[in-house]
Amino acid sequence: MKRPLGVELVPTLPARRKGWRRHLRSGLGLSLCLLALGGGAVLGLAHSEGAADRWSDQELALMGSLQISQLRSADPDPSNRFVGNEAAARLGKQVFNDVRFSSNGKVSCATCHNPQGQFEDGRPRGLGVAEGLRRTMPSIGMAHSAWFFWDGRKDSLWAQALGPLEDAREHGGNRLQYARLLSQHYAQPYRELFGDLPRLDGLPAHASPQGSEAERAAWAAIPESRRQDINRMYANLGKAIAAFESRLQYGESRVDRYIAATLKGSGNAGLLNEQEKAGLRLFIGRGQCITCHTGPLMTDQHFHNTGIPPFNPEQPERGRVDGLRAALADEFNCLGPYSDAKPQQCEELRFANGKDPHLVGAFKTPSLRNVALRPPYMHAGQFATLEQVLAHYARAPEAELGHSELRELKPRDLGPQEQAQLLSFLRALSGPVLEKPALQPAPAP
Repeated sequence: MKRPLGVELVPTLPARRKGWRRHLRSGLGLSLCLLALGGGAVLGLAHSEGAADRWSDQELALMGSLQISQLRSADPDPSNRFVGNEAAARLGKQVFNDVRFSSNGKVSCATCHNPQGQFEDGRPRGLGVAEGLRRTMPSIGMAHSAWFFWDGRKDSLWAQALGPLEDAREHGGNRLQYARLLSQHYAQPYRELFGDLPRLDGLPAHASPQGSEAERAAWAAIPESRRQDINRMYANLGKAIAAFESRLQYGESRVDRYIAATLKGSGNAGLLNEQEKAGLRLFIGRGQCITCHTGPLMTDQHFHNTGIPPFNPEQPERGRVDGLRAALADEFNCLGPYSDAKPQQCEELRFANGKDPHLVGAFKTPSLRNVALRPPYMHAGQFATLEQVLAHYARAPEAELGHSELRELKPRDLGPQEQAQLLSFLRALSGPVLEKPALQPAPAP
């Protein structure tokens, strides 16, 4: 199979079989294989009578791969044995909403990942203790991803949860501060999950290898064994938050209901209007949107340079190239001492290829589910509306840094009417956000 643009591969494909199975199960393999076909029947499914509802068997197969009902349970994260633990999810949800886990006592995870919205904040760039550099990504459906943040600088959901906590622009706190908060306010649930709390007496109030100069000096003065105890508490904090976040999923949209009815050959009148159906046809066909926005979550979970203008033109971001380097150096990655995984289970990290030129200036493909409910768009909120997004993809400009993959896809012949049809389709992708219960028993501490 031809490699999709920007996918990180090395010649030893079988060694990455687990990562690829995740994407094949989500619909990537089906979509790309069917797109490679020159036409012809694939599935013998009945067609609806209306002209707008007449779909080829190839189109029906592609449509079926997009249904949220086809999203299987995420593969368990081997680096976090608490991810399916009900008690860990409860603790993680409490911490997720606790503003004490910040330098100013005003910022929680929910500040930017607002549960009352789309688990994001609707701002061009996230606002914690200060304005950040990137758009807040919704923390929905993230259990199906192998890389996190716009540049993929974390390789697990629990490691991702740790990043903002010590970021000076986001929560602005430090790991010793957080260890004390866990000891003071969450000792019992922590102990029941992770075992005894380490001693923190005699240690300074604030210390971290990522903090201010004073915090770094305080951290260096702490004995190594006690630093490891604090790191373990910090990692467990991230694992509890991930146990909660992994339960957040997208619900069914009108598009899902239309596709299900069409595949069954039952009535689908009124589920989508003519404009929305035309947009769906473009999405899976000539518009080539499904090349990257594929599977039930409508994302290939990979990184692409699409020529988005940089937030700071004088310093265009390198994206995935720098993100992968950070992930490989992260002490909390899958291969690190605080991971629950065996080295052979860390295939995504071990076989990541940072030499792919497509990764320069590349950012993660976001899910398109509920996309109309969460403007602005792109990794730094460069576009205020979906109309602007579609106009950019139709223009397909060259990138300021690296090379835009849109130059190969060439969707530039999509006129205003077709862009309006795609916009109508994208708006029909809205549905509820669900918090699903944990499915796995709690592991022994």
